[in-house]
Amino acid sequence: MRNEPYLLATWHVGQRPASIPFDANQKWLGLKIVESKSTGADTAEVEFIARFRIGGGSAARLHERSRFVKADGRWFYVDGDLRG
Repeated sequence: MRNEPYLLATWHVGQRPASIPFDANQKWLGLKIVESKSTGADTAEVEFIARFRIGGGSAARLHERSRFVKADGRWFYVDGDLRG
């Protein structure tokens, strides 16, 4: 959806980029949550696989374990590790 204001608002302020460079030819095809778990009172991790295609190319995937922190009653993305 390329909703930059929404995505930036969900990023933790200490890690938030100034902007998000979208590729107009990229289309997201699906999202699968592999695992989600609490790692503390205000921390959690989510492992996911997102599928996408750029232009007419083959489908590709992004596999990541993301870390989140809860502040003021809201969850914020902190960072993540790419998986194989």
